[in-house]
Amino acid sequence: MRVISGISRGTRLKTIESDTTRPTLDRVKESLFNILQDKIKNTVVLDLFAGSGALGIEALSRGATKAYFCDKNPIAVKVIKENLSKTRLEEKAIVFNKDYIEAIRKINEPLSIVFLDPPYKLDLSAKAINELLKNNLITKDSIIIIETDEINRDVEEVRNIEEIEIVDTRKYGRANLLLLKRKRK
Repeated sequence: MRVISGISRGTRLKTIESDTTRPTLDRVKESLFNILQDKIKNTVVLDLFAGSGALGIEALSRGATKAYFCDKNPIAVKVIKENLSKTRLEEKAIVFNKDYIEAIRKINEPLSIVFLDPPYKLDLSAKAINELLKNNLITKDSIIIIETDEINRDVEEVRNIEEIEIVDTRKYGRANLLLLKRKRK
């Protein structure tokens, strides 16, 4: 796994050896950032359920001004910090070793981009989105990306959140990406 583009381009990232953590494949990450490319600069990003931190680090490398990383696994947090150091991006990052709800409640500024990549078998994406909305972290311009292998479940749950709409879906083998925005009133 590596940083694909930007100031840290080509830097190899450490990954986590675990059954509960799976890194976003480079081809999926590259496709995702091609979609987001003109929306990254000068943004505040949240990499929730961050694992190795690859998505937030890619955003920082491409010009995001700040990234929050959250993972409750202390091994993942150690890997995130090592990867931030390796890419020399640690000054732009805030890392939480907390449950996702506790971490969301610590953030006190609107988020431009939110990466939600919870363990596939855990049903946490809709709960995280509701918590983000409750804490006023999602604006009309925010983009939320869910990576899932349970696309039907996540689509159904997102449709039950009145303030959110699905703007795009993409499939890459087992991985599916849902791109969401706040509905305009």
